[in-house]
Amino acid sequence: MGVRVLCPELAEKARLELNEDEIKMNNAIQHIKDWIAKQPHIHARTDDQWLAAFLRGCKFSLERAKEKLDFHYTVRNTATDLFRIKHKDPLFHEILGLGAVLILPKLAGPAEPRVAIVRPGKYNPNKYTVSDIISASNILQKIIIMEDDNCIVAGIRAVLDLEGVTLGHFMQMTPIQMKKLVVSLQDVNPFRMKGTHYINVPPGFEMFLNAIKALLNEKSKNRLFVHNRNYEEIYKYIPKEVLPAEYGGEGGTVKDIIEYWEKRVEGYSEWLEEDLQFRSDEAKRPGRPKTAESMFGSDGSFRQLDFD
Repeated sequence: MGVRVLCPELAEKARLELNEDEIKMNNAIQHIKDWIAKQPHIHARTDDQWLAAFLRGCKFSLERAKEKLDFHYTVRNTATDLFRIKHKDPLFHEILGLGAVLILPKLAGPAEPRVAIVRPGKYNPNKYTVSDIISASNILQKIIIMEDDNCIVAGIRAVLDLEGVTLGHFMQMTPIQMKKLVVSLQDVNPFRMKGTHYINVPPGFEMFLNAIKALLNEKSKNRLFVHNRNYEEIYKYIPKEVLPAEYGGEGGTVKDIIEYWEKRVEGYSEWLEEDLQFRSDEAKRPGRPKTAESMFGSDGSFRQLDFD
């Protein structure tokens, strides 16, 4: 079907920041398709729009895009707990209804980043795991890759609201889970993270933040901001018009946003069902197969990928 045409403002941003032009896009997509066809271990999507997202996320570096695609499908195979929940599972709709992850529909402008709010305090750690929340949010992220040009080109800003977070939430964050969390945010998808803003932080949060920083690349470390309860400070980065009413904004209520995503997932149901087949087959990988232990082993070693 080809690649969706960007609005003029976003097209200019893609040209200036991602080195994009139509000829480069067409040639790069064909190159990636040819490369995928030669990889015995990768069963991947080859939709033009899907591949364009990975190229944009890697600023049209073919080698980085290929590495990221390989990594994306490898993690589906080696971290199955992050992908175990399916869009038709009652558990998915249950978690979506909690509002623990909110990808905001409104934008501050035609070439502005997407905004997401993560609210771990909204799920009961005695009932759900952090892997459950990530697994459910990965369904939304697949849709974002396919349809959200602002997220892919302009990037995404995250607000991490820690209101209501308890010791039970922190106890779930084992070293391996932290590694998987960082991978899911930083390395698996072609998103350009433009900053993470922490609000309503509990006592002792600094120790947790330092543990996360140890796993991040330098670029990601420099994009962490702690505002605590200073919402006025947040508004300097994220305008009120995109935020939910519960955060003093004009972007609808949390209930409105949850209903919006319920409809988006329903519209993508057939596509999401088809997407379940794509992953790596490590038995066919040239060289040494990747395993969960080799990627997330508890020895503390973890390769940091440096994608923008």
